[in-house]
Amino acid sequence: MLPLAPNHFSSHTDSRERRTEIISTIEGKVVAITGASSGIGEAAARLLAERGAKVVVGARRSERLEKLVAAIPAKNGEARFRTLDVTSREDMKAFMDFGKAGFGHVDVLVNNAGIMPLSPMTALKVDEWDRMIDVNIRGVLNGIAAVLPDMKARGSGHIVNYPPW
Repeated sequence: MLPLAPNHFSSHTDSRERRTEIISTIEGKVVAITGASSGIGEAAARLLAERGAKVVVGARRSERLEKLVAAIPAKNGEARFRTLDVTSREDMKAFMDFGKAGFGHVDVLVNNAGIMPLSPMTALKVDEWDRMIDVNIRGVLNGIAAVLPDMKARGSGHIVNYPPW
């Protein structure tokens, strides 16, 4: 989490307590999740929607997002999806604008999209390294840049960066 208060540092215990507090008070909050078509992102979307959050999910695989969003109302949740390429600053901004258009604002961004190519370093798959940097680092920064100005203007918000490694 990246609190908006300046110079805010917390201990590991405080951080764990804060996460529990956020989960218990998530009802009605708008949560945007990248990398939500599978794995932790998908599970987070299901859990948060079940607990009353309005979720906006994005990833490259739109057919999986469509199925996820179709399943969420059965658990009394609300969800919207948009195909998303986190490596594109413009696409990430459009994703946040999509969330705001649907639900008024975004309270939480979960930067979850990530890739981790598996090969020995000696294979020198430099193109895979470049793609990993684009998704895992630039994607996170693009998300922060897309949501932080609105969060600052509203005086509230949380950014959760969940690394893929």
